[in-house]
Amino acid sequence: MKFIKLLFLLAVISICGQTNTASQTPAYNFPKLKSSITMPVTIPLSEISNMINASVKELIYQDDSYTDNNNDQFKVKVWKTRPIRLVGGTNQNILIEVPLKIWAEKGIGTLGLYTYQNTTFETVMSFNTSISLKNNWTILTQTRPNGFRWVTKPVLDFGKIEIPITSLVEKSLVEQQKKFCTTIDQQMAGQLNFQNYAVMAWNVFANPFQISEEYNTWLKITPINVQVTPLQFYANQINTSLGIDIYSETFTGNKPMPSEVVKSASDFAFAASLANQFLLQTTANIPFTEATAIARNMFLNKEYDIRGSSVKIKDIKVYGEDNRVMIEAETEGYVNGTAFISGVPVYDDSKKKIVLSETKFRLKTSNILQKTATLLFRGRIVKMIEEEYGIPTQDLENSSRRSIEEAFNKEYYKGLKMSGKVFILQPGKILMNPSGITVVIDTKATLKLIVNGI
Repeated sequence: MKFIKLLFLLAVISICGQTNTASQTPAYNFPKLKSSITMPVTIPLSEISNMINASVKELIYQDDSYTDNNNDQFKVKVWKTRPIRLVGGTNQNILIEVPLKIWAEKGIGTLGLYTYQNTTFETVMSFNTSISLKNNWTILTQTRPNGFRWVTKPVLDFGKIEIPITSLVEKSLVEQQKKFCTTIDQQMAGQLNFQNYAVMAWNVFANPFQISEEYNTWLKITPINVQVTPLQFYANQINTSLGIDIYSETFTGNKPMPSEVVKSASDFAFAASLANQFLLQTTANIPFTEATAIARNMFLNKEYDIRGSSVKIKDIKVYGEDNRVMIEAETEGYVNGTAFISGVPVYDDSKKKIVLSETKFRLKTSNILQKTATLLFRGRIVKMIEEEYGIPTQDLENSSRRSIEEAFNKEYYKGLKMSGKVFILQPGKILMNPSGITVVIDTKATLKLIVNGI
């Protein structure tokens, strides 16, 4: 059962869906983001049934001695006739039915002289297994006998005499049923121990992942804690939900140092319930080279009328200064000089663009007479920048949505199927870094993990 390992893999897959358009830049560490993922998990009882059936051999019990059990002159063999059947109860329990074929031989006589007769009959043995998940990733089970249901009762036919041996058979089966309870508990505890998988998953992410060779970008995932809701039992499946808190860190330049390898997984916390939707935060970097290219495509060599005269933008570039985006435009015509327009980058949902707010303006010109035109020029160029300039995010949003949904709808291991959908994806907080603009992308989504066919 490998689904715990996949939980942490999910965190990496989701974050790896982020867009990184940075050019080759000096090393820079992007913000350390805390995200949370909620994932309902469905385990069909058929999976546990397959595990139990694989561990229980066809021949369940065999007594080949006439003289044991106080010389009972009785032999018996017990086989499993069909797959063991599991049904979910209502109190964190599973009802187990084991169909059996039994061969029995009984000796009738005294003083060492016996006549033997055998018979074959069928019964269904029932068990009640309670299951609980301990916060150290192990499963605790307690299996109890739940009686028999005879399909055909055992009778020995000695011609004129028919001897029912139900009591003899039941006595033997009761003892074996108690032993079989221990076998079921041992098998389930061994097969459903998730501690090893949790350790493996945790250590998979000890080493950062290179998510962009072209831009030498690395992603480091650090799980913080896990919450698990109580197991819920239905007719054909077990449901639970897991919530994972993680830190994601993006690095450019040299590969960051790996995290320390753990030898045991930390205990998780129980939660009464977890929300169906979750919020995942990723980052995308827009370098100033790209922001400059957008500005040049929009404004370079364009002329604008001001009081019957014109101003032409000869050159333009975008960079950062004091946590603001600075647009530097060289102009000629009505105003010869360099205009500096700075602003705080914010996301405009209606335009699907990152635009400038709280703009400031200053003009550098060698012609003192032109300074009288500053107010007219300022009004025109600031309005132009505020209304026209913006960094489009629609492609970024669409590509991020596609990559995340692709990651959410895959079978990464045989029998472990994920199904998810993104409901809301949009840029949120805008941060400045030395080489560009970092966009924190907020994603609301649902995700489900189905264990089937392992």
